Amino acid sequence: MALKFTQNLQLLQFSIHHYFAGLISVRLLCSSSLGRSSCAACLCTSAARCIQTHGCRKLRTDFSSRNVTTTVREPSFFASSSVGIHRDSELRFRLTQLHRPSSDEEKSFHQKLVCCSSSRQVFKLLCSVDVLSDTMAAACLHRVADLEQDGAALRDPSVLEKDAIRALCFQLEQDSERLTEAGLVSALLACTRLFLDPWSTLMVRLVTESQKRLDGEQMAVGELCMLGQAMLAMEGPGSAMLEQVMGQIQKQEPDEWSLPDLVAVYRLLEVCVGEDGKHGDLLNAMHTHAVTVTSRMDPPAVSGVLSSLVALNQKQAMPLVIGLCKQAVRHVPHFSDEELSHVLAALIHFGHSDRYFVDAMQKHVPKMAFTSHPETVSMVTEFFSRRRILSPTVFNAVAENFVYRADSYSTSQVARQIMAFGKLGYLPPNVGQLFRKVETILHTRFSQFQPRMLLNLLHACTLVERFPVNFLSKVFSSYFLQQLQDQDLRIERTVLAQLTQLYMTVKLECPIYEGPQLLPKYRVKSFLTSNRSLETPVDQQLYNSVKSGLVDLLGDRSFFGSQVLTPYCYTLDVEIKLDEEGYVLPASHTDEVYKRIALCIDGRKRFTTNVRQLLGKEVIKQRHLQLLGYEVVQIPFYEFEKYRSMSKVVEYLHQKIFPHTFRLSW
Repeated sequence: MALKFTQNLQLLQFSIHHYFAGLISVRLLCSSSLGRSSCAACLCTSAARCIQTHGCRKLRTDFSSRNVTTTVREPSFFASSSVGIHRDSELRFRLTQLHRPSSDEEKSFHQKLVCCSSSRQVFKLLCSVDVLSDTMAAACLHRVADLEQDGAALRDPSVLEKDAIRALCFQLEQDSERLTEAGLVSALLACTRLFLDPWSTLMVRLVTESQKRLDGEQMAVGELCMLGQAMLAMEGPGSAMLEQVMGQIQKQEPDEWSLPDLVAVYRLLEVCVGEDGKHGDLLNAMHTHAVTVTSRMDPPAVSGVLSSLVALNQKQAMPLVIGLCKQAVRHVPHFSDEELSHVLAALIHFGHSDRYFVDAMQKHVPKMAFTSHPETVSMVTEFFSRRRILSPTVFNAVAENFVYRADSYSTSQVARQIMAFGKLGYLPPNVGQLFRKVETILHTRFSQFQPRMLLNLLHACTLVERFPVNFLSKVFSSYFLQQLQDQDLRIERTVLAQLTQLYMTVKLECPIYEGPQLLPKYRVKSFLTSNRSLETPVDQQLYNSVKSGLVDLLGDRSFFGSQVLTPYCYTLDVEIKLDEEGYVLPASHTDEVYKRIALCIDGRKRFTTNVRQLLGKEVIKQRHLQLLGYEVVQIPFYEFEKYRSMSKVVEYLHQKIFPHTFRLSW
């Protein structure tokens, strides 16, 4: 594409040289409304030249009548990398290398630019400065893009018609050859973010000049990354210039890069590394270097690298993830909402959490819950839920925030926050207000929920004994069930399991429900599945220890069953059958069974990680088994592991299972 740009530009220049030599296609007009006349001396030189030699302030380029994509001939300007703006209300530019803004001035300008909350404020800031470097000009375009971007388009496309934007684009177009490398590639990237026409004169000249400097290997790593991002936006991963950029980056050693350069290369590699593992050696070298510099990373760097590791699925880079998590502890109060969301998403992806990070989050969340973006709050609850961390401090703050702000939440954010309460089996102090708010949202926005997300929300409510009876008739309707089907007109087994457990909950705990029933073809026979199971498989090591004690207690292995699938979809870790007189029956016995004892051998994975509380799905299982007539006996790991000798184990099991009988010796 760059070659085509070069050929087109050469053809354009050739035609202009032979047929329109000496003419300037940029029209210099007077403002009729103000009655201004043009300066004769200005007609043969640039506006900047006029200001310097004739002092004329009456003339301006008519940006209002020229589109940023118009092809124009470049007028003669002095070589420069800076853009100067007049003090008056008219935007006029001059070029000079003699009066470039100082580093302090540029820093101050960038700080003011970041504080701009609208494009109008950006334009006002532009009119307030005397000298504007090319990098500052590009930064202004980037800030406008930040404020106006809405997905793959601008919220207000007319912003490109503003005089300030036209002036900046005009100057960048005319002086692409005199821009610094940093200003050139930054301006090109900003133009792609503003969705300018790739074949406009401005874009053609910026790309052509970038290609020329790329061929000359004049660019630093950070500049190469910006150019790569721009070409990705214009041509996609197959861009020849992008491949050339990556070739030059690979020639350099990561340990010689600055931190911003390292983060920039990670960002670029997110879309350059395919399934074939291309650039794998470069990535490994970067991981090795990044581990040594994590202690110097600021919040944007920590967030940026973690986000890139997720996009690249670098599971082998766990030492780097751990180091970044440790550094994140220091930055928790200073992360922006977006940065914190990226950090939490990465820790969820890699299945890692740090005790100190959790402590820092517990201190920070109560302060930020009422002011942070709803997506960030939702990501906080998802992180604690996925890591099975029950923090009353965090979830109480989230619950209070939910009551006051949930009306502004998306349906996904509503569902994800309530799902966290359900998974951890936690009810906050304001439980009444919380679920009244949930019910109100369901009444007013029921049709806005995606079917899977709605089912997740209702199922989570049942885990904490909050029964959405008013909405079940819609869930069990044929229309809703059809919406749950995938492209092959099938419903995933996990979804069917949720529907079945929801239906069982209604039958066991909501006798007042008289709506539609869940048809048998939508019911599963077992809740124990390999993926997202509604039951946690038994810990085999713990089970084997309990089994040995049971054999000693009952006298023979045949007196209890293991992994018993009940007619009610639940799988029992151990089942013991008793007759009417309390004697133990063989596990194979089906007649004269008077009582069934369900032993729940609860390993660590059935509890929250930081406190000894059963997860919501284990609580509902034990609750349902009791309602179905089973005597539920819980054998938690933290009790059983206290006993080392077999005699102590047998005594413990006897007290748990038969607390009112004497033990017989076999």
